[in-house]
Amino acid sequence: PAWLQRLCGQLLSERLMRPNGVQAVVRGVMEGTGAGGAGAEAAAVDWRKCDAVAKILASCPQQCLSLEDYYWLVCPQILDLLHIQDKVTARQFQRVATSTLLTMARQHPQLAEKHLLQPLLAPLRRCSET
Repeated sequence: PAWLQRLCGQLLSERLMRPNGVQAVVRGVMEGTGAGGAGAEAAAVDWRKCDAVAKILASCPQQCLSLEDYYWLVCPQILDLLHIQDKVTARQFQRVATSTLLTMARQHPQLAEKHLLQPLLAPLRRCSET
């Protein structure tokens, strides 16, 4: 029902904008994928889930005051997904982070550059300046 979709969307959006909310949402959606499975078929399902989560993360919720605020809150959390230590979890989280970065860069290139690409490339830039 429409009311249930709205409620779930609202709860998901509220969770995303909390500290560590992105990681919690990704863990919740990706739970049970990637560990074992039937080879290529399991990998395809895993990629589809990663892309679906990326689309969710790249979409600014209605509850957020502005797109800039949403990127400011969520993008550092997306970059944190690249630093997960567990190998199976890290692979999934890196897929989600990469797909989200690409989606955000296509949708809002200036905001993606400011909140994702510049922080991501900052260490490389520092090294090349010395």
